Amino acid sequence: MNDSEKKSYGSGTRCVQGGYHPKNGEPRQIPIIQSTTFQYASSEEMGKLFDLEASGYFYTRLQNPTNDFVAAKIAELEGGTAAMLTSSGQAANFFALFNICEAGSHVVASSAIYGGTYNLLNVTMRKMGVEVSFVSPDAGEEELQAAFRDNTRAVFGETISNPSLTVLDIEKFARLAHAHGVPLIVDNTFPTPINCQPLRWGADIVTHSTTKYMDGHGVAVGGVIVDGGHFDWMAHAEKFPGLCKPDDSYHGIVYAEKFGMGGAFITKATTQLMRDLGSIQSPQNAFYLNLGLESMHVRMPRHVETAQAVAEFLSGRPEVSYVNYPGLPENRYYDLAKKYMPHGGCGVVAFELKGGKAAAEAFLKALKLAAIETHVADAKTCCLNPATSTHRQLTEAQLKEAGIPAGLIRMSCGLEDAEDLIADFSQALLATH
Repeated sequence: MNDSEKKSYGSGTRCVQGGYHPKNGEPRQIPIIQSTTFQYASSEEMGKLFDLEASGYFYTRLQNPTNDFVAAKIAELEGGTAAMLTSSGQAANFFALFNICEAGSHVVASSAIYGGTYNLLNVTMRKMGVEVSFVSPDAGEEELQAAFRDNTRAVFGETISNPSLTVLDIEKFARLAHAHGVPLIVDNTFPTPINCQPLRWGADIVTHSTTKYMDGHGVAVGGVIVDGGHFDWMAHAEKFPGLCKPDDSYHGIVYAEKFGMGGAFITKATTQLMRDLGSIQSPQNAFYLNLGLESMHVRMPRHVETAQAVAEFLSGRPEVSYVNYPGLPENRYYDLAKKYMPHGGCGVVAFELKGGKAAAEAFLKALKLAAIETHVADAKTCCLNPATSTHRQLTEAQLKEAGIPAGLIRMSCGLEDAEDLIADFSQALLATH
């Protein structure tokens, strides 16, 4: 499949056949290369790999053929130039940010993001000397402008936030980021590239927790980083010395010069961060991920269809204070969702019960089909109360800023019949009285 063919094929074809193109007599399925090391006939040949003068593999902590085939498929789906699998979505977000940040750097981030990512930025990366300013995703351009500093190195947000389901205005955030000479990094986990491709709207780097819809069956934790290949690092060389100045830890290589806009970011992340931190996705997990990718284009419309039906049902229930789903016309993000995701966003519905925490506990306990899990975006319907689980580390003020009240339920609609799910939710709502 050449480059022109890749661009002409639809998402479904890419899901099934992207990334791996076997030659005559080679395995039809992506092979699991379950080996830590790779053999060479001479040290000279291996030396070329260490010098990045030749392509190939020498140690799976850095790269593995199975992983690279799957990463290439995801890069095709997102419209990117290069990608790297990681051990989890958290690792993907950390690597994407730390690849261009260091002690003394600053990040502008949407406040409406997954609790674990909020904690990564607000606690862990602060300990590493990276400061962060959180801004409302609904902030006007003047407010966003005020958040930038001379040492800002990236802007971060989620296409559809977890669990508040805020829709990011990608073009607005990209425009402000580029005006300050920094890239926009977007976590596209919830829509997947089937429903949104942030790179087409101005984002520069895309991340995913592949554990979610890409896997789709709750069997393998993983993450991925995709480079759009259109951010000019050398045009802002003073901001990104790690990419634009010699790397003394790797033979003095200048990544942006040697690999250009299309390859510098992922090459540095691989040869530097993956080398030193080692958060590699196992080849076995990459194989499972690929199985999920092959059906993602079929599953996502069903998730969206069911979530829409559930959201409409919940909107008419007296026990519910409000329903947050971008597919509802009354939702504040409806127009943005239609702009960026005309075929629907995801299968996750958030709603607040009038009885607060007690009602949320009663509702969850009464469910029969939907399982209480610290998970989302699965073939099976799952749910939780974020304030007492994924976001329980946040203060009341932080919960409010993130749009997460005590009675909020995050419901991830699976692939079951919508009628059966609605019947289950109906009986569970009666338990909240």
